[in-house]
Amino acid sequence: MHPLSRKELRQTLRHSRRALQGLDRAWLEAAMLEALRLHPVFRHARRIALFWPADGEVDLRPLASLTHPRQCLYLPILAQGSRLRFAPWQIGHPLRPNRFRIPEPRHRPSDLLSARELDLILMPLVGFDDAGNRLGMGGGFYDRTLAFRHARRRWRKPLLIGVAFGLQRCPPLPVERWDVPLDGIVTEDGVRLFDRF
Repeated sequence: MHPLSRKELRQTLRHSRRALQGLDRAWLEAAMLEALRLHPVFRHARRIALFWPADGEVDLRPLASLTHPRQCLYLPILAQGSRLRFAPWQIGHPLRPNRFRIPEPRHRPSDLLSARELDLILMPLVGFDDAGNRLGMGGGFYDRTLAFRHARRRWRKPLLIGVAFGLQRCPPLPVERWDVPLDGIVTEDGVRLFDRF
């Protein structure tokens, strides 16, 4: 049993994440971007979802200048039923805020992809443990979107890589039946794939 409730743990980790500022944050984010850029999981992916940073999350937008021309980047869109779809995104692409005031690309319905159509999803999180369990913000959007992964133990795609600062690492997290585990994690120490991958 974790000593803190999920709500308390979220508050503590979000505060620590937001407290990272200035050169310390810039150095840590640069280390993560470089680790991702060099890792085969990223280099071999063609359709890659990332996220717009909010509440002190890691800023992955510089990946747009590090991708190969054959790679396309996508951002999540809040769709009906509290699930996510993914819209193509490039630097300078027009954006509009969603109901949480997080920017989303302006898009046509025909532009949207489902999670199954992506090769790699770089996922935001509040906390993670060494077994690949992820503590999100509590809305369940990614868990509902990725629920299809419960149908079997291993999936070729999309690969789910959590993105976090090392300070977001937790003791073993309690797991709910709807939680979808990560295939790997990237921190300032590099990319780590979990044993089940």
